[in-house]
Amino acid sequence: MVSAVSCKLLAVPAAYTAGIFMEGTQMANIKKMIRKDGISYKITVSMGRTRDGKQQRHYKTFKPPQGTSESRADKLAAKEALQFEEELRLGYQPDNKITFAEYAEYFIKVRRKAGLKRSTYERYRGLLVRINAGIGHLKLIDIRPQHLNLFYDNLIEEGIRRTPAKASAKPAFGKQLAELGISMEEIGRRAHISASTIHKARDGGIILWSKAEAIASAMDRPVEMLFIKSTDDSPLSVKTVLEHHRLIRTILGQAEKELLVQYNAASKATPPKALPPEVNSFQPQEITAILEALEEEPIKWRTIVHLMIVTGCRRGEIMGLKWENVDLESRMICVRETLLAVETGVYQDTPKTRESHRYINIPPETADLLREYHRSQSEIRTILGDRWEETGYVFTRENGLPMHPDSVNGWLSHFSERHGLPHINPHAFRHSMASILINSGTDILSISKRLGHANTSTTLNFYGHILQKADAQSAECIANVLLRKNPFPPQEPHDNV
Repeated sequence: MVSAVSCKLLAVPAAYTAGIFMEGTQMANIKKMIRKDGISYKITVSMGRTRDGKQQRHYKTFKPPQGTSESRADKLAAKEALQFEEELRLGYQPDNKITFAEYAEYFIKVRRKAGLKRSTYERYRGLLVRINAGIGHLKLIDIRPQHLNLFYDNLIEEGIRRTPAKASAKPAFGKQLAELGISMEEIGRRAHISASTIHKARDGGIILWSKAEAIASAMDRPVEMLFIKSTDDSPLSVKTVLEHHRLIRTILGQAEKELLVQYNAASKATPPKALPPEVNSFQPQEITAILEALEEEPIKWRTIVHLMIVTGCRRGEIMGLKWENVDLESRMICVRETLLAVETGVYQDTPKTRESHRYINIPPETADLLREYHRSQSEIRTILGDRWEETGYVFTRENGLPMHPDSVNGWLSHFSERHGLPHINPHAFRHSMASILINSGTDILSISKRLGHANTSTTLNFYGHILQKADAQSAECIANVLLRKNPFPPQEPHDNV
């Protein structure tokens, strides 16, 4: 360490302090330090008092550019002190030492108290794992756009996911469960995991490999006999990188409002450009093939998939539907709740947006199917008696408890394999319904309301290319009627009777 050769105090020139001095604020104190490696200045401003009455001091170190003369350096230091004092007077704290990770934790707690949805809270927590690993150690005041640009570039690199290994159950898993004759609750107790995780695995859902190992150990079976292991080292998608960017921008925006930073660095950063949203939908003939294959499936799954096809509801909205929100006489369902998944199981939440709380009309065929399913569920309830857990959900496990949303994906994957159908993503039914409505001439406002979008711009953003095709057909129709000769074929003359 290089020791100071000499130190002396400088007064800030009056020309620099005119109009700046405040009551309770001392003029900036500048300590000039001449070292072997050059000149530096320690600026101290006393402003306000702490709760215990002590004077609150703020510090800043200024080092002039190399080669600056001593007299010029003194003037630059005085100017720097003036700016430092002005920033403090305006409420900005340019000497705060809080790191991004510390402030992010404070931000999350404040938003949670203000009513942040649990699903959003869980998503924020997940995103902050990578964010804090990348920039969490940086002080808020030191974060610059280039730091964020480098972080975004790193997220797109191969292998950045570093996600834990996942497991999917083999057909042998269900057979071994049946042969053991032990309840899933008992296996869960032995494995120290939730029974819902075992239900999820059995129904085709994806679980953590570590939990698969615990289940296999509790069943006294080799894990490779029961589960297939999978890992994902692919780069993060642009959509996921942009989710990280938006959270950073929101957190730094709050810091800017609280005058902890002079500007929001994320607003000046350059994240990757968003790609056009991918709309994966089925053609009408593919929907027909799926409906025909469903006729061979259990009534519960037939009803689940049928509802997704005709309502366009999100997976969690179907799983969160309760009988009290189904009016079979009026042929209408009300979307009030959604069922979401976390590592510890499932939980009930309000729909994604205020507009997602909506009423949806259903066809007579759908109402008839729901009646048939309700009778089937009532028979199961009667057979189980006290073992039935009354939750009010339309779609439940064998004991009445809510289903895990991921079980839908697992079942559809096996369903498509059994019937030789293409891979089925539940969300594709939602896109398919929207496409059919657009091509049939339904107005965009009605489509947006049925989908539960916050506004029509969301609908236009997702389905703009389909709307363009429909508009092109409209243009042809107008041309046929108004601009082209003989738009209608000649008709045979009628005999006068």
